[in-house]
Amino acid sequence: MAHINQNFLKLPGGYLFPEIGRRVRAFSAENPPKPLIRLGIGDVTQPLAPAVIEAMHKAVEEMGHKETFRGYCEETCCAYDFLRFAIRDSYKAAGVEVADDEIFVSDGAKSDCGSIGDIFGLDNIVAVCDPVYPVYVDTNAMAGRAGDYDGEKWTELVYLPCTAENGFFPALPTGKAPDLIYICSPNNPTGAAATKEQLERWVDYANAHGSVILYDSAYEAFITQPGIPHSIFEIEGAKTCAIEFRSFSKTAGFTGTRCAYTVIPKALEREGARLNALWSRRQGTKFNGVSYIVQRAAEATFSTEGQKQIKETIAFYLNNARIIKEGLAAAGLTVYGGINAPYIWAQTPKGISSWDFFDVLLKRACVVTTPGAGFGPSGEGYIRLTAFGDADATQEAVARIREIL
Repeated sequence: MAHINQNFLKLPGGYLFPEIGRRVRAFSAENPPKPLIRLGIGDVTQPLAPAVIEAMHKAVEEMGHKETFRGYCEETCCAYDFLRFAIRDSYKAAGVEVADDEIFVSDGAKSDCGSIGDIFGLDNIVAVCDPVYPVYVDTNAMAGRAGDYDGEKWTELVYLPCTAENGFFPALPTGKAPDLIYICSPNNPTGAAATKEQLERWVDYANAHGSVILYDSAYEAFITQPGIPHSIFEIEGAKTCAIEFRSFSKTAGFTGTRCAYTVIPKALEREGARLNALWSRRQGTKFNGVSYIVQRAAEATFSTEGQKQIKETIAFYLNNARIIKEGLAAAGLTVYGGINAPYIWAQTPKGISSWDFFDVLLKRACVVTTPGAGFGPSGEGYIRLTAFGDADATQEAVARIREIL
């Protein structure tokens, strides 16, 4: 008889976003008075940049001719040289030296953040910021590192509270040092971005304790304030303690196209083994790479024209973020984020829980948000809104919310 992974049975309910979808579908069936405006799930709405489309068309045409057809990608790290070199050069232009064979292209940062646990033992102690992107928690629970769910927290995870009091960036643990530490900056869901000094403390801590920082930098392109690091590798000593995840999803609108990359320095070793080599072995076994067409599209985002075009789209989303933040603040809510990230983190009115306020906004304003409680215990009392909607719809959503508050 086949046995199942019992850890899956410990997971509470469904993943956060399907639960939101269920509630929205149920409300939609009741004939809502206004069309729904979705500011919940962080899916982009603007089309791919013209330079990206041009590169994809050219790559499709190549696939139609024998002399330019591509099959399996047999190059280093399941990625074509042209894309790895473009990524390497983009880091260099930002003042960070990364070797091309330290870059691993994949179909998404979400996939890599979840799959990276494959190269680590099950007895590692895992620390997560709280609130946190659910994938970090759920994938470790599936693997068996999280213990049991007590109705609020997982018993074996180390929760690092990120609150208004600490600027939504965690303090160093005071107890036993965690082995794996997830940090996301700019942060999803709070929108906060770590300073150089804050990251230096964590890098020093990780090197001192032999920990590994799993650094999700998927939103680095949204940083607007000077002095905020775009990469953890800007911090001295990070190459011996950190892995960085990046994505084209929000940066270049690839949510439906799928492409990302993970950087693992060859200097990063634990127990005499290079983590770069372990991940290369894992990817070579479980992953056949991103399609040639998509890799050509990703390469185009680093061209002069591609950079110009995607920065225009990012500016469009950041303007939406400004409209949301200013509008909710004018309505009397306490609001964070929206400056270095496409997320706005708004405190619910006093005495109203995250899910209750989600329902209020859904049923009275016909606006879909994300309840902060879905991101962890410290997310209770907040909602997250995304800036990825249409400009007119974003303004309408803010007007509707202000109307009912």
